[in-house]
Amino acid sequence: MKFFIDTANLAQIQEANDLGILDGVTTNPSLMAKEGIKGHDAIMAHYKTICEMVDGPVSAEVLSTSFAEIVEEGKKLAAIHPNIVVKVPMIKDGIKAIKWFTDNGIKTNCTLVFSAGQAILAAKAGATFVSPFIGRIDDSSWDGVQLIEQIVNIYNSQGYMTEVLAASIRNPLHIVRCAEAGADVCTCPLSSILGLLKHPLTDLGLEQFLKDAKSMQ
Repeated sequence: MKFFIDTANLAQIQEANDLGILDGVTTNPSLMAKEGIKGHDAIMAHYKTICEMVDGPVSAEVLSTSFAEIVEEGKKLAAIHPNIVVKVPMIKDGIKAIKWFTDNGIKTNCTLVFSAGQAILAAKAGATFVSPFIGRIDDSSWDGVQLIEQIVNIYNSQGYMTEVLAASIRNPLHIVRCAEAGADVCTCPLSSILGLLKHPLTDLGLEQFLKDAKSMQ
C-alpha cells in the first residue's frame, strides 16, 4: 500500500519524505487555505513546489463544477508538472471530465466518493485513483473501511485498473484496517503516519536496553 500525505504544509511534506516512506501528496482548497495560500498564481506556484519536493503523484483539485470549466482548469493544473493528478469531484460533469482527461492522457483522482456505485462510475470513466472518504462515512454511523473492502472486491472481480485511495483517514488504526482491506493507497495527515511508530512496549523495551547498556560501561 502506498502512503500519500494529505496536506499543503511544506514542512510536514518534507518530514514525511525524510522518513523514506512517502509516495505522493493530496491537497484540497481547505488545506491550501489553512496554509494561507490564496490567489490563483500562489496556488499554482505552491503545487509546483510540492511536485519538486516529492517523487510521486500530487493531487491538485479543480474548483469548477461544469464539464467545460473542469476540463479547462484541469489542463492548466496538469501543465504545472508531470506528477500532477487532477482531482475531480464525483458529480455528473466530473465523470464526463474524467473520461475526457483519460482519453487525453491526463491522470485523475475522483474525490468525494461515498458509495460503491460512485466508485464503479469513476472506474468506468478511467480514473487513475478513486478516493472514498472513510472518516466522513464513519461520522455518519457507517463503516468506511467496509466500503474500501467492497470497492476493492468489485475492482478485482471486474478487472478495473483504478487504484483505491483511502481518504479522510483519522487515525493509525484506519491505516492498518485499510491495508487489511486491500487499499492501493492511503492518504492521511502526518500525525496518523507518525502514530504507526508508537507502541508502549517499544518505549519500555528501548528504555530497558539503554539502561542495561549504560550499566555495562
